[in-house]
Amino acid sequence: MADLTLTVEIRERTGKGGAREARRNDMVPGVLYGGGQDPVAINLKFNEVIKALNSGQFLAHMIELDHKGEKQSVICQDIQFHPVTDAPEHVDLFRVDKKQIISVEVSVHFVGEEKSPGLKKGGTLNVVRHEVEINVPAGKIPEFLTADVSALEIGDNVKISDITLPEGAEPTITDRDFTIATIAGRTAAVETSDDGEDDAEGEETEE
Repeated sequence: MADLTLTVEIRERTGKGGAREARRNDMVPGVLYGGGQDPVAINLKFNEVIKALNSGQFLAHMIELDHKGEKQSVICQDIQFHPVTDAPEHVDLFRVDKKQIISVEVSVHFVGEEKSPGLKKGGTLNVVRHEVEINVPAGKIPEFLTADVSALEIGDNVKISDITLPEGAEPTITDRDFTIATIAGRTAAVETSDDGEDDAEGEETEE
């Protein structure tokens, strides 16, 4: 994971008036909290936030704030966007250190589809979970999790136990070896399309 560095300023004027003033000055207002310290009203540079968002690493990744040379590691807990322009309007940042365990959702990337004997026979990759929530040290949040389907036949599946997690990480669901994806046959794929859900999806809903 590549850390992002954002320049942060302390926002003296709080409330809606201070937030509007920040936006007029091409800043994104926010709040920095957590870490056993009092919340602090802050401003981030609008262009830096846009660049960070476009990188795909602003959400669920560790960010480094730079305030006049002083560094602070944080995680973005929430970001609000303008309903019309989609411009970032407010951010909530949470103080962390690299060893602190946090819960984040990480996307799953699938590899080996071109080699899967089940898919070659006409099967369909039925993704149950596009993201998995894990508890992981803030300094080891992965870009994504990799699910290898290259050896799967029709009827086989990928479980969370089949996926390599970063050192010190574990899924937030620990009471069962849950399914990430299955290789469904043509009939199963049609039934899933007609019903709108299948047994695997039902398992996720029950959670």
